[in-house]
Amino acid sequence: MITEKARPEILSLIRQHYPQLAERNLQDAIADEGTIMHFKSGSLIMDFGAYVKIMPLIIKGSIKVSREDEEGNELFLYYLKPGETCSMSFTCCLMDKKSEIRTVAEEDTTLIGIPTRFMDEWMSRYPSWKNFVMTSYDNRMLELVRTIDSIAFKKMDERLMDYLEQKAEANGSRTLNATHQEIAYDLNASREAISRLLKQLEKDGVVQLGRNRIELL
Repeated sequence: MITEKARPEILSLIRQHYPQLAERNLQDAIADEGTIMHFKSGSLIMDFGAYVKIMPLIIKGSIKVSREDEEGNELFLYYLKPGETCSMSFTCCLMDKKSEIRTVAEEDTTLIGIPTRFMDEWMSRYPSWKNFVMTSYDNRMLELVRTIDSIAFKKMDERLMDYLEQKAEANGSRTLNATHQEIAYDLNASREAISRLLKQLEKDGVVQLGRNRIELL
């Protein structure tokens, strides 16, 4: 991870990627208190059981968010993309809770990290910040409902296609670099089942498989 304080650059990035945060005083506050943070692809940003120190505003790249059950099985939830934030982090900030999610940089990622001590204060001071947080909650809730629906009602081949499409959208590419084991881990499935389904999708002309590579056709 690389961090830097750069007030003029933060102001420019906020106005470009977060136009909904339109109040000038709020933009100044973010520029004064925020830090630009860079993460390489695959870097762990926040782990299960850690206290949340920052609220991220995603500028570039994407972040994979996953959950862990009591037996240590991990389940992919959703991706965070530029212009978004992690509302679960905000909940942990307000309640001083340890994180129940893991966030990993899906690709090289840049974000603005805002110290958690400002979250509650800004909710009452800046209407556009409050609206942004509430909209983020709503969007993440819809994502979680889709995830639950997928697990409860969809067959594994449908879940796999949904996962591949989400991953392609997050990466901005129809060519995905991922092993069958990584996909199985995210979907809480066996590697053998994922390999079998991918081979069937290739036979159907939906994907083309390579070494640690999947191309959506």
